[in-house]
Amino acid sequence: MKALGARSGSRTKEPPKTHPQPPGSWRVQNHVSLPIYAVALAVSISTWFIAIRAPLWRDEAVSYWQIAAGFSQIWPRQFVALSFPAYSYILWLSTKLIGTSEIALRIPSVIAMLGAVYLLYLAAREIFEREIAIIAAVIFCLHPIVVFAAIDIRPYAFGVLVTNAAILILLRLRRSGSNWLTVLFGLTAAWIIWFHFLMGVILPALLFCFIVFKFRDRKTLLRQFSVAFAAFALAILPVIPGLIDLFRTSRVHVCEPAPDLADLASTLLSANLLFTLCGAALVVFLVFAARGRRNTVDRIEGWHLLLCMSLAFIPLLILFGVSVGTPIHMFTPRHRLEAVPGIALCWAFVVSRFHSRTIRLLFCVTLVATTAFQCFTSPLPRHHEVSMKYALDLVERNASVDDAPVVICSVFIESDSWAIPSMETVKGNVLFAPLLYYKLSVPVVPLPQSLTDGAIQEASRFLREAAQNHVRFLVVADQELSYKTLDWFAHNAVATHSMHKLGVFDGMEVVEFVPRAGS
Repeated sequence: MKALGARSGSRTKEPPKTHPQPPGSWRVQNHVSLPIYAVALAVSISTWFIAIRAPLWRDEAVSYWQIAAGFSQIWPRQFVALSFPAYSYILWLSTKLIGTSEIALRIPSVIAMLGAVYLLYLAAREIFEREIAIIAAVIFCLHPIVVFAAIDIRPYAFGVLVTNAAILILLRLRRSGSNWLTVLFGLTAAWIIWFHFLMGVILPALLFCFIVFKFRDRKTLLRQFSVAFAAFALAILPVIPGLIDLFRTSRVHVCEPAPDLADLASTLLSANLLFTLCGAALVVFLVFAARGRRNTVDRIEGWHLLLCMSLAFIPLLILFGVSVGTPIHMFTPRHRLEAVPGIALCWAFVVSRFHSRTIRLLFCVTLVATTAFQCFTSPLPRHHEVSMKYALDLVERNASVDDAPVVICSVFIESDSWAIPSMETVKGNVLFAPLLYYKLSVPVVPLPQSLTDGAIQEASRFLREAAQNHVRFLVVADQELSYKTLDWFAHNAVATHSMHKLGVFDGMEVVEFVPRAGS
């Protein structure tokens, strides 16, 4: 009678489906496997820290630029970046507590990604048993996009943290009629966009799953949808001006080529994951072939597969379709981060089809071992992204001897459309944000990334003055993106200056121009 008197709207968690095993055997196996899973998860997380000492790359320098002028200037600077300043306020507070070193700036992202892993584990526990939930967390941690975002001084780790919170709330709403939980679902859906506008591609997937879960109870669906939409609409209001500005200037920020199917496949499946899955499948096949009987499988819960595939494929296909079908190419790896929780759940679903606990454990250990070995032995993971630090260090040592000016081409595509700052304001301008963190004491002559008409005009004026005054100067430019500017200086300065290439550092070429005797 007590059970019959319980509220019908209360949430009940479905027990995970497992094969019956002898109780003593299960306890012994669980006692041995759980510490191994814990070590595997810890090793997976350790791969994040290989490049934690890497210098700031261009986008990370913009994050520092957003907070460098103080708390009061964070809001006015929000329209420069492609995100609401929620992350900037968190980063500003963090710098007041632990400083502005390269590692200190990365600590908030690490903490946020650790929280995202925990929330994904809790979400996976709503679908799978504990060991499969741990495997989902491991696959999530080892994904290259997660490894990059975990130490990136950008809002992506916080965006996926809120995304995983929304997924967890969505799963708990499946059997709950709570209005408060529905309000929280609407708020977390809006908070995703607070950290990055393009992370909103996950919202159609969340909405689709919500409707599917509640479709049989139309009355509850209408009520909870109205409550969630009201909470979402209220929380999204501060973001609307930034979204409008993003749509207005969308083509200005395009710096990537159109993606192809290989880019899509690499997001869904890494080589290590494919190798390990094939190995596990082969072992299962051989074991059951030797026993002379077929492997029996549990009935697949349709909503499990639907949820996992929706969270993985809907955001990915939106980004891919827009990037292929329009001039706005958004399929960069960091923008695909929103699909990684769904991808991890999809592969966890595949692993759950292997009913042998030993096979599952071997799969997890093999995947972690091969990926960790590759990460810790290859030099590539130690390089976070292209940075101007080493080129600017050389310039400071070389040019400060005689206060020689340095011509610097911006590393941002927006510099081809926006106004180039003057020599007096260049070191505080967002188009030259790396100069705010890696400072130069010598005069800087700013140029856009490409050799535009304005760039030719400004470079010609500077070169005439340098020739008249017999001034030595340096040029710093991206070897690939600004090669036309480098060629222009090499061709036009040959009569008055001799050119010496000082080196290429992270793709940034540094060239010295010395006045010729008697020129």
